[in-house]
Amino acid sequence: MRNAYILGLLALIVSTAFSCTDELQDPDKELKYTGPLIENKDVVTLYSDSAKLLVKLQAPLQQEFENGDGVFPEGLYVEFFEKPGQMTSTLKANYAKQDRNKDIYLARGNVVVNNLQKQEKLETEELYWNKNKQEIYTDKFVKITTAEEIITGKGLRANQDFSRYSITKVTGTFSLKEE
Repeated sequence: MRNAYILGLLALIVSTAFSCTDELQDPDKELKYTGPLIENKDVVTLYSDSAKLLVKLQAPLQQEFENGDGVFPEGLYVEFFEKPGQMTSTLKANYAKQDRNKDIYLARGNVVVNNLQKQEKLETEELYWNKNKQEIYTDKFVKITTAEEIITGKGLRANQDFSRYSITKVTGTFSLKEE
């Protein structure tokens, strides 16, 4: 009986030793999921002030992450309003990312801003939109088409409705008027 007890105890110790080969890992060093927590399809987001519509943002897909940031992997389309029902400009891009803490959007890939009132168009590959300051800017190549000319340059700062802008470094001006 004593031998059976000792053999049982040894078997228990050996099985315990082999079953505890996994070391405890530091939870901070474990791989964590970093993908989106939420995916929304056919998104329409309205920004208003005192019940007046200022901005309408539309996107086929929005992904939200743990830190609150959002990504629009299939692009976005934004309409800017000055008065109720009066759209002043639009912005569209193939991809966008929102930094929720700074309330800044980064638009990339075939970025086009249209000022509907002045019939002017901005084209670039990358553009930042600061929603709080109501401005857009880039340090990349830009092309602005007006009714009379095409202006190219590098770098731009403008208000969000693209009614006032300045190009950091103009690289070319081409007249569209026939002489």
